[in-house]
Amino acid sequence: LAKVQDEGGHGLYLYSAAETLGVSRKQMTEELVSGKAKYSSIFNYPTQTWADIGAIGWLVDGAAIMNQVPLCRCSYGPYARAMIRVCKEESFHQRQGYEIMLKLAEGSPAQKEMAQDALNRWWWPSLMMFGPPDGESEHSDQSTRWKIKRFTNDELRQKFVDATVPQAQRLGLFLPDPALAWNEVEGRYDYGEIDWEEFWAVVKGHGPLNKARVAARKKAWEEGAWVREAALAHAKKRAARQTAAIAAE
Repeated sequence: LAKVQDEGGHGLYLYSAAETLGVSRKQMTEELVSGKAKYSSIFNYPTQTWADIGAIGWLVDGAAIMNQVPLCRCSYGPYARAMIRVCKEESFHQRQGYEIMLKLAEGSPAQKEMAQDALNRWWWPSLMMFGPPDGESEHSDQSTRWKIKRFTNDELRQKFVDATVPQAQRLGLFLPDPALAWNEVEGRYDYGEIDWEEFWAVVKGHGPLNKARVAARKKAWEEGAWVREAALAHAKKRAARQTAAIAAE
């Protein structure tokens, strides 16, 4: 529950940063629930066991940190400040996730098997989190010129792989990639081809849980309308009372 609450806070940071560019939170939310706005592909995969919580913390939050730390020094202040706060919290999630995986990996054979199964399912979607390959990344060049993006998708993905392989070795778990191998000449790990057809299917709304995720957000948005209306009415009445009090003085 604390992790979900934390992630909700991250969304609020980013909505607030986006609002400084002139778009309202209402408009952004409506674009999300209508399917117009895109969001991270990783959110469209199911969690099946307790080990998934560990794998998500270790891999997904780890990938997020790798992607977001450079953004803490990007050219747009509101976005950079939001990223600083997000990364501080993500680092806790990543350490917590790794600790869960460590406990499972050093536990009973069934627990280690569960940890390996979670790793098998979350490894490739985690690599997809960095976005399409550089040659197919539509907005990378513009983001780089504006100094929003400081590293390419493939550069960040490589850094993530190089950092994660030793962690998996420490856990005694195996990354589900038969092509994974140390490249002595390049000083990095080579890894296999990502299933980009799966990536684009998820991005375009055809992933395992795309429809369910958007439907849940749409339901919450519609059923929460009365709360927003009540809050706005209260704020309006309060402002009117303050105006009347000032006028009476």
